[in-house]
Amino acid sequence: MRTILVSGASGIIGYGILKSLRLSHPECRLIGTTVYERSAAPAFCDVFEKAPLTNHESYLPWLLDVIQRHQVSMVIPGIEVDVVAWNEHRDTIEQSGAQVLLNDADLIRLCADKWQFYQSLVKNKSPYAIPTSLEFDETSQRFPLLLKPRKGSGSKGIVIVNDIDELRKHLGGAGQGMMIQPVIGTEEEEYTTSAFFDRDSRLYAFHTLKRTLSEAGFTETAETVELEGVQDALLHFGKIFKPVGPTNFQFRVDGGQLRLLEINPRISSSTSLRAAFGYNESAMSVEWMLDGKVPDQPVLKQGYAVRYTEDLIFYDRTHL
Repeated sequence: MRTILVSGASGIIGYGILKSLRLSHPECRLIGTTVYERSAAPAFCDVFEKAPLTNHESYLPWLLDVIQRHQVSMVIPGIEVDVVAWNEHRDTIEQSGAQVLLNDADLIRLCADKWQFYQSLVKNKSPYAIPTSLEFDETSQRFPLLLKPRKGSGSKGIVIVNDIDELRKHLGGAGQGMMIQPVIGTEEEEYTTSAFFDRDSRLYAFHTLKRTLSEAGFTETAETVELEGVQDALLHFGKIFKPVGPTNFQFRVDGGQLRLLEINPRISSSTSLRAAFGYNESAMSVEWMLDGKVPDQPVLKQGYAVRYTEDLIFYDRTHL
């Protein structure tokens, strides 16, 4: 029996991966890990393991012990911090005997700093780049403006400023390390595309959702769509950044032109929604890494999805 470990299993990506694997590979033994003692994670896995913080010195020995103790076949990161940390310890984890689902090492490092990522877009003359700077230029920049942290995930820390006083407030003190961009397009024209590349960065499958965001920065509602020009964009980014495996792209449309918001070099936070529409990137990843099977473009179902809060009850069986 194959055993798959998914980290960050208390979060929307982690338990989304677990749900998607249960849907496609019910024979697999699923291990979920999280730092939280009480969370939704145990509802979606066969074995729950409480993890230390990823940046703690005990984390890597703990992870290797779990892999060996449960004879784990493959590990999948479900949170951003694990993508970065596992990338730095990739060789050590692979020596444990488990396959590690990680994107291209250089792309992971590049995406960790959005300013460096933008510089790479400029260097490669990408037509999808959004003009970005680290300083306000009165001669060229007009309000409203968007401020985005150089480091961080989702929409955390992103603010829209409407005048110079508000801009100075956010750029001072704790606001250091912010990038300045024009506001591109509208929330009604925001899209999330997940694509699957092989080890030579050839594009094999992709899926696009038109979405609205929750306050936490994750997809809240989504509709399956065909986004004009997205395949050309994916091929373009494949040549520049050499992505490997499941890779997520965030776009907005501005005046009919696709603009790239960011690349997440991992499984999408919308992964469980995608699986319901027929694009199961978690299953693709397992079959690709463990069976050597490159995915075909799946036949996709059409529709829309809405996320909502649900209760999970775990009874204390010692008192039943």
